[in-house]
Amino acid sequence: MFDGAYTLLMTPFDKNWKLDEAGLRALVRLQVASGIHGIAPLGVTGESPSLSEEEIQRVVEICAQEAGGKCRLTPDTCSCNIDQTIARARLYAELGSDHVVVFAPFLVKPTQQGLIEFYERVADASKVPILIHNAPERVGVNVEPKTYARLMNHGNIVGTKDGVKELDHLAKILYLARGKNFGVCTGKDTTAYPLLAFGGQGVFSVAGNIVPGVMKSIVEHARAGEWDKARELHYTYFELFEALRLETNPMAVKEALTLMGLPGGGLRPPLTPLGDANKEKVKRLLQERGLI
Repeated sequence: MFDGAYTLLMTPFDKNWKLDEAGLRALVRLQVASGIHGIAPLGVTGESPSLSEEEIQRVVEICAQEAGGKCRLTPDTCSCNIDQTIARARLYAELGSDHVVVFAPFLVKPTQQGLIEFYERVADASKVPILIHNAPERVGVNVEPKTYARLMNHGNIVGTKDGVKELDHLAKILYLARGKNFGVCTGKDTTAYPLLAFGGQGVFSVAGNIVPGVMKSIVEHARAGEWDKARELHYTYFELFEALRLETNPMAVKEALTLMGLPGGGLRPPLTPLGDANKEKVKRLLQERGLI
C-alpha cells in the first residue's frame, strides 16, 4: 500500500526568476540525506503553473538524478487539460518517477462523473500508478467520498493526497478504503498525526522542505505504534506547520529556507514575498525550534 512522508518540494529560483538547478540539486540531496520516504515536486508548493514545459521536464530530470532510487519520486501533473495530464504522466514515468500525482481539474468545476472519467482515463494511460490530488479550495470542486469509492477499484489508482482538513471527510475515505490497496495521505501537516492515528498512511508535507526528518519520524513512530512520540512532535511543530501556510503557499516556506541559508529564492508573479509581520513570525518559530 502507498504510504510514507513525502515532501512537497518547492522550486528554487535565482535572482532573475530562472530555475536554480544547482539549488534544486542541493535541496533534493538534503531530502535524501534525511531519509524522507519520497519527494513530490511540481505541485502548488513547487509553483508548477508558473513553469514552462521545458522547466517542468528539467525539474523531474534533476529530482530523478539526485534521488537516484534512494527515495520515491512522485511529481504532480497540475493540469486541467486531459491530453496534457496524460502527456506529463507518461513523461514523468519515462524520466524515472515511481508514481504520478494527478491534480483534480481546476477552473472548469466538473461533476463527480466528470472527475471519475478524468481519473480513469489518466490511470488507463499512465505507465506508473497514480495518486489523486484533492484540493477543493484550489480547484473549486471536491472529490467526494462516493467518487473515491469508484476510483479505488481501478488497479492503477493506488492512493490520494487529500487536502481537505475536515477529519470526517478523511475518515470516510479511510472507511471506504478498508481492505483495498489504496493509501490515504493528507496534504496538510496539521492533520498528519490525526490522520495517522485513525488509520491513514502518510502525509504530503510543506514542512518537509525544512524539517524532513521530523515528518519522517511522525510517520514512522505511528507505524511502530509509538503514539506518544508522534504526538510530541506534532505538538512541538504545530505552530510552525500553521505558519508555513501563511498568506499563500509557498511564500512562507521560501522565506524559511532563505532564513536557514538554503536555496529558496523569489516567487514568480503573481506571488509575492511574505509580509513583514509574517516574516518575523516565521523567523521566531524557526529560532524557537533551533532551526536558525
